[in-house]
Amino acid sequence: MSHALIYMVGPSGVGKDSLLAWLLQRPLCDLPVALHIARRSITRPEDGGTETHEPLTEKQFANLESAGAFVMCWHANGLHYGIRHTELAPMAKGYWVLVNGSRAYVPTLRQDWPGASVLHIQAPQDVVRNRLLARGREKGEDLEARIRRSQEFGATRSPGDLELVNAGSLEVSGYELLALLERQMKASTKGGHP
Repeated sequence: MSHALIYMVGPSGVGKDSLLAWLLQRPLCDLPVALHIARRSITRPEDGGTETHEPLTEKQFANLESAGAFVMCWHANGLHYGIRHTELAPMAKGYWVLVNGSRAYVPTLRQDWPGASVLHIQAPQDVVRNRLLARGREKGEDLEARIRRSQEFGATRSPGDLELVNAGSLEVSGYELLALLERQMKASTKGGHP
C-alpha cells in the first residue's frame, strides 16, 4: 500500500508549503484517486505561515514519540517533526497520502515504506534566497545556515522518483504538481508502481 504514499522533499525556500496550501484550496476531484495531505506535528509555535501544523513543545513531542504516536519523525533545522499514525490511515481506505518531509529521512523512508514515491521540489538559488527573506522566519546567520544547508545536502535520487522545479508562479507550479500527481496515480492503477 505504500505505493500510495508520496513523500515531498526539498530545501527550505523551494515552496513546498506554498504548493501544499495551493493544493488544499483546490477541488481535487479531477484526480483519479482521493488525496490526503498529512498534517505535521512540529516543535514550533503557530506562525501564521502557509502550513497549519500541530504545534508541540519539545517535552510534548518527546512524550508522544516515546508513546509511539508517530509513524514517522525526524529532526531538521533545530526542530522535531512527526507524522501521526492517523495521518497515514486514509491509505487503508484507498486514498493517496502526501507528506511534506525531510531529505535526511529519505533513506529511512525507503527502508520502512518500500514503494513510496519521493517527490523532489527544486528552485533556482536566487529564488530560494528571495523566498526565505520574504518568509522572515530566519535572519542573519540562521538564514545563511539554511541557504548553505540547501546547497550542501540533497536526497539521493532513485528510479521512479518524481521532480518538480518550482521557479515560476505558484499557479503554474501548482498545476504542474497536479498533473504530476495525476500521472503517478494513473500509472500506479494500471498495474504496479510506475
